[in-house]
Amino acid sequence: MEHRVYSEELVRQVVEKLRIPNLEKATIGEVVLIAQRLEQLTGIPFIRMDQGVPGLEPCRIGTEAEKAALDTGIPAIYPAAEGVPDWKKQGARFVKAFLNIDLSPTGCVPVTGSVAGSFGAFIGCCQRDRQKDTVLFIDPGFPIQKSQLRVLGYRWQSFDIYHFRGDALRKKMESYLSKGNIAAVIYSNPNNPAWISLTESELQVIGELATEYDAIVLEDLAYFGMDFRTDFGHPFTPPFIPTAARYTDNYMLMLSASKIFSCAGQRAAFIVISDTLFNRRFEDLAERYAGSGVFGPTLIASILYMITSGATHSTQFGYAAMLKAASDGQYNFIEVTAEYAERARRMKAIFEKHGIHVLYDKDIDRDISDGFFFTIGYPNMSCGELMRELLYYGVSSIVLSTTGSQQQGIRACCSRMSEPLYDVLDERLNAFRKDH
Repeated sequence: MEHRVYSEELVRQVVEKLRIPNLEKATIGEVVLIAQRLEQLTGIPFIRMDQGVPGLEPCRIGTEAEKAALDTGIPAIYPAAEGVPDWKKQGARFVKAFLNIDLSPTGCVPVTGSVAGSFGAFIGCCQRDRQKDTVLFIDPGFPIQKSQLRVLGYRWQSFDIYHFRGDALRKKMESYLSKGNIAAVIYSNPNNPAWISLTESELQVIGELATEYDAIVLEDLAYFGMDFRTDFGHPFTPPFIPTAARYTDNYMLMLSASKIFSCAGQRAAFIVISDTLFNRRFEDLAERYAGSGVFGPTLIASILYMITSGATHSTQFGYAAMLKAASDGQYNFIEVTAEYAERARRMKAIFEKHGIHVLYDKDIDRDISDGFFFTIGYPNMSCGELMRELLYYGVSSIVLSTTGSQQQGIRACCSRMSEPLYDVLDERLNAFRKDH
């Protein structure tokens, strides 16, 4: 292995120093620490494909609106748990503009990032009916969401959708839902980590089954509209972004400013709850919280408020301004974020040049979109082996096994790529190929 950038011994020392018990099962945070430490020790930069952080400038519309809000004195005022009225209005309008879904602003609830949103949603979904205590993951998915269920002590089941696209999805989902214990079904679309996008017909199946078996769809739309094969950037005009919300009233959507507006640091997101679910009463919620048992008010006042006591006041004004600009057609976030598709396209070409192949490469019979993430594998290497081997060549990633995938490979994120790094990536993968 004469072409390695970092020696096996140095990597071993760093891993031991950081007390990481198993490198091949390392979390995103652990991989980040490894890469940072190796850079500090050697001065040699990594190709950072580990953490999905925005790689574009934040939307200035939101920045300026939040600065203006700060000057009004609102930092001294607690935000209402249900959200600032104008923000709620703009949230509902944004959903109508890009999803063509009608709902009351009441059902738009601000949260301090989608992570807080999913945490609260899991609690509400699993407490509404004591007979339904399990969450079903359509994997691969965001590892942190399973970590949240570990914290909460809730059960989950999962399946890798790789072999269950199209017509096979209904039977597979029914094998879980028919048992009657599934409280919620969660997935991301486009998918983190595979960047597959569920089709309209697959989303229809999910929606119909959610209604039939009384499960709540938790649709994580962190990468809202970023299936760049279709131009979703024109508000109130078809084509609209696909969603299971067209096929069921049992839905909660999670939308975030982190990626589409590059505002990850502001922890700005919101949950969209259907009017029907928001106003639905559950006896188990009424008994637990000694209240009305109505889902929406209980989620806001008795669950989400206990987690963060509301979403940051000034951030809501910044987020509202960005949502309004997008809905007005003044800010096309699809055009801005399409830079990620170009980065992914170029990175994939370099990996494939050196014999490393894309794993989740199809949406049934259609090539997946280029975008924020993609997945790759190498012949005769497991997830952990490929992740570890690429570390020696200065390329960091996360293993697919931590995402619920049964495929042998890693997740690659393109957000931190810049023009000078493409040649570096090419050189390092050429070294990898020579050694393997």
